Amino acid sequence: MLTVLNTIVAGLVATLGMSTVMYGIHATGLTNADMVRAIGSLLTKNKRKAMSAGFVTHIISGIMFAFPYAIIISAFPESDVLAPVSLGALLGLFHGFVFSFVMIAMVAENHPLEEYKKAGVSVAIAHIAGHVVYGIIVGLMVFALPISYGFRMNIQ
Repeated sequence: MLTVLNTIVAGLVATLGMSTVMYGIHATGLTNADMVRAIGSLLTKNKRKAMSAGFVTHIISGIMFAFPYAIIISAFPESDVLAPVSLGALLGLFHGFVFSFVMIAMVAENHPLEEYKKAGVSVAIAHIAGHVVYGIIVGLMVFALPISYGFRMNIQ
């Protein structure tokens, strides 16, 4: 039970970290990386009501994705913090590439608000960066908290 609760905490903390990075990228004006509002307005079709819907959706998704991340990361032996953090970063990189492709190919084209229909390479890179940060934080949390799902890889 503690592993499940710690995974929920890891997902929550990692999602908040990812959201902070994404909003930071957006706030600098580099690209439209306001992911929480984009998700919310996809659901509400209204920018004014988007923030709460997007935040709840993003938090729930982040907690759900923490489970496969934690299961994979905790399956590998860790001698120091570098192993789970590196694996988390790699998982985030893969997840970010997949998400960016889906977002550009499907979501942006069908988004109800014009400002989110323009998702190019810069938006994809911002999402990849956010997912890498998410993976790093989950890796740190797996290392720091007792998170183990009973699977262990025997790497010699």
